[in-house]
Amino acid sequence: MGSARTAWWAASKQQRQTVRLTASSTVLGLVVAAGAVTAAGPWDSGQRTAERARAAAAGGTGGERHAPDGPPSAPPVLPALGAGTPPLPTAQALSDRLTPLLKDPALGSLRTASVVDAATGRELFGAEPGRAATPASTVKLAIATAALSTLGPEHRIDTSVVADAGGGVVLVGGGDPTLTARASTEDAQDRPASLRTLADDTARTLKKRGPTKVRLGYDTSAYTGPRLHPISPNENIAPVVPLMADEARLDRSEHGPAPRDTDPAAAAARTFAHLLQDRGITVDGAPVPTKVPAKAPRLATTRSLPLAALVEQMLTHSDNDIAEALARQTALATGEPASFEGAGRAVRKTLARLKLPQTDAVFADGSGLDRTDKVSATLLSRLLVLATAPGHPELRPITTGLPVAGFTGTLSGRYTGEKAGAGTVRAKTGTLTGVNTLAGTVVDTDGRLLVFAFMTNNTTDPQAAQQALDRLATEVANCGCR
Repeated sequence: MGSARTAWWAASKQQRQTVRLTASSTVLGLVVAAGAVTAAGPWDSGQRTAERARAAAAGGTGGERHAPDGPPSAPPVLPALGAGTPPLPTAQALSDRLTPLLKDPALGSLRTASVVDAATGRELFGAEPGRAATPASTVKLAIATAALSTLGPEHRIDTSVVADAGGGVVLVGGGDPTLTARASTEDAQDRPASLRTLADDTARTLKKRGPTKVRLGYDTSAYTGPRLHPISPNENIAPVVPLMADEARLDRSEHGPAPRDTDPAAAAARTFAHLLQDRGITVDGAPVPTKVPAKAPRLATTRSLPLAALVEQMLTHSDNDIAEALARQTALATGEPASFEGAGRAVRKTLARLKLPQTDAVFADGSGLDRTDKVSATLLSRLLVLATAPGHPELRPITTGLPVAGFTGTLSGRYTGEKAGAGTVRAKTGTLTGVNTLAGTVVDTDGRLLVFAFMTNNTTDPQAAQQALDRLATEVANCGCR
């Protein structure tokens, strides 16, 4: 360790900053956690962002699809650093920085915190870290962990068309909320499952078989329990059903609040009927709810993007519909009913298997919209430590999906006054009336990967509370605390 420190401090300030900027990527964070600093870039998957470098050199090009020529280049990392590990902040120095900020009156009466070194798992700062609080959307970190560890990052969700016994066809929902009926505008590798493609394949198969006039049913039996979230009707979430197109949005939006169809499955089936008719298949009558036998012959199938991509999308945009779907996919994979209650049990069971702390934890839903959800700052920070660990590559999409301060997702409009945090802080946000939370990763000024969770409940000014949390995360990012 002494030789590593000597090499580190032998580097110039500019060279140390270079390491910090390149280390902003999760890839380097993982390597740091393993005890080696490299110049690996963040372009291989996930958000593939270089916003920290962009923030440091305003006016440059590159970053996440900001320029056509690919990712920006970064200066070489000082060769003399070798495999040295950046120094660890001291607990006292970090406490001296964070304790005053936790006293900000903008924070609510309940305020908890946990900052942990990713490499060692050592908690460097805590303020009632084990106390359970309402997490809002930071609960999605737990949902992502449970889904990825249970199903794996390559898992895909099927939407199928099968033949029924009476000569008709049935559209069977498997639980993919990203299924789209819109014309594709994505790159081939990034396309979600398409209702149009499914109609193409179904029509082709039917024409080969002979019948060009069919009855159409739709099957939503994959899920059980209530369809409506307790806060529904609400523009933040559609009815939770295993068959929907474009998250049942009634506008052209892709993220955020939007008016939703009250019966997403029926709407998707009607759209599918029109698509079949456009392809020369006559649909006899209106689509009707149907339950098909498990071994009904498949005529066509479309598959979602891999679970890794769904997790990234869920975390970046805090997508409630994807969150509820992934919670139910976890339930199905663990033998629980695909309902709110069954999903909650599945998540608890999976986190217990991973030996994560769940004292007083409650998973009432997958989205975090339910105020009865409860998790601790310790649980959130430990989830993130696990996600950065080299021994859990299946959880990597959690870190690559985190919004980047000032640039992507739910953090794109924040950190405008926190230049040290912009591009460096990567974190999941959580916001309900009176609830503000933030949990994520930073690489501090010495190049050390740290994870953090800050939670506050009973706030009265949401903007001021968000800014107070942002200052806490910025302080961790800006700290070479020894």
